[in-house]
Amino acid sequence: MPQPQDELELLLSRNRAWADAVRAETPAFFSSLSQLQAPRYLWIGCSDSRVPANQILGLAPGEIFVHRNVANIVVHSDLNCLSVLQYAVDVLKVQHIIVCGHYGCGGVTAALLNQKFGLIDNWLRHIQDIRDRNAEELEAVADIDGRVTRLCELNVIAQMSNVAQTTILQDAWMRGQEVAVHGLVYGLRDGILRKIAPSLSAVQPERNERFLGEK
Repeated sequence: MPQPQDELELLLSRNRAWADAVRAETPAFFSSLSQLQAPRYLWIGCSDSRVPANQILGLAPGEIFVHRNVANIVVHSDLNCLSVLQYAVDVLKVQHIIVCGHYGCGGVTAALLNQKFGLIDNWLRHIQDIRDRNAEELEAVADIDGRVTRLCELNVIAQMSNVAQTTILQDAWMRGQEVAVHGLVYGLRDGILRKIAPSLSAVQPERNERFLGEK
């Protein structure tokens, strides 16, 4: 069995090989990247290791600001998430906030099936609230996989609403800042991102009101 130190050295070796390859292709890449962070996108996604934001969007380092947690949840009491959101909107001036879930999410599955894992059960209670609010729709889906799929989508829609209702977004839209909120779900089986709800922005306040009124 590899020792921890051996595994770390392997990772460091891979890092050096990657950095060398990038410099060989674009000699000024790191010097340019170190001077400025100006991403146009904020990604709020799941911590799942199979959903790397940069790669699935085809973006280079520096092009997307990222916040990840289990099951891509936005909670109004989560100062970590809100700090990322505030910095992205007020300082970096991102133009797009992408809330992205993924089909087959373990956190969503655990919430749907009342599985118990310990401390994280308290975090997943937020998804169980979404499950309970949409119980009739979910119960109409015949199989468990289908219910997980739909709850993954409903969770993203709910988190879009949570983002849009923060004082951060409300204040930005009030001053006319061009920042939109998008809801996507990533398919692990095919690598495709799917838009599952209308985007929200300052230029469509009526749509925002309808969307938030339905949540």
